[in-house]
Amino acid sequence: QVQLVESGGGLVQPGGSLRLSCVPSGSISSINHMGWYRRAPGKERELVAVIFSGGATNYLDSVKGRFTIARDNAKNAIYLQMTSLKPEDTALYYCNIYSWRGEYWGQGTQVTVSA
Repeated sequence: QVQLVESGGGLVQPGGSLRLSCVPSGSISSINHMGWYRRAPGKERELVAVIFSGGATNYLDSVKGRFTIARDNAKNAIYLQMTSLKPEDTALYYCNIYSWRGEYWGQGTQVTVSA
């Protein structure tokens, strides 16, 4: 079973930046879209950013202009560059890969934005 290995989370001050990475442990074919979700304490999980197989992207309104999703097609890896971080961005971030053969989730990486 392919696993998604995430890295890049941590503690950062408001206004700072982080880059999250998500790399599959094996090959995944027939990918439809790849994305990042987050779950803040006491809140529902929400979709932060998604990138489709054709390259189109979509973002949560509150992160537009601050976050950028990117992918490495050779590795099926996805990245989330986060800038101008705010305390309300604090959450557990999960990567997700949806393929026509199945859906995959990372284990989550904690992002904490605090002074």
